[in-house]
Amino acid sequence: MSGPSVGKDQINEMKLNQVVTMLNRIIVDSGIPRNIRRAAFEALKMLNDKSLSPGVRAANAVSVLDEISQDPNMPSYARTLIWNIIAVLSSVRD
Repeated sequence: MSGPSVGKDQINEMKLNQVVTMLNRIIVDSGIPRNIRRAAFEALKMLNDKSLSPGVRAANAVSVLDEISQDPNMPSYARTLIWNIIAVLSSVRD
């Protein structure tokens, strides 16, 4: 195999950056209930805590998002977005 190798840390950071973008879409969407946007913001803060490893940051964010994903007031497009975020975060490993 040729070409530059991409390390696990770089892959994790790319995944986390992708999730940050997706969370920001939820946070700024006024069509999404405030409690759900607040949970997305909490997950975002957890992902930005550089004192923890990427895997721990991802797991912490998943726990917040998993709880809120069951909210019956959430628009279906937002629920799909949160499920996609959880799927990406679940693939982040230390």
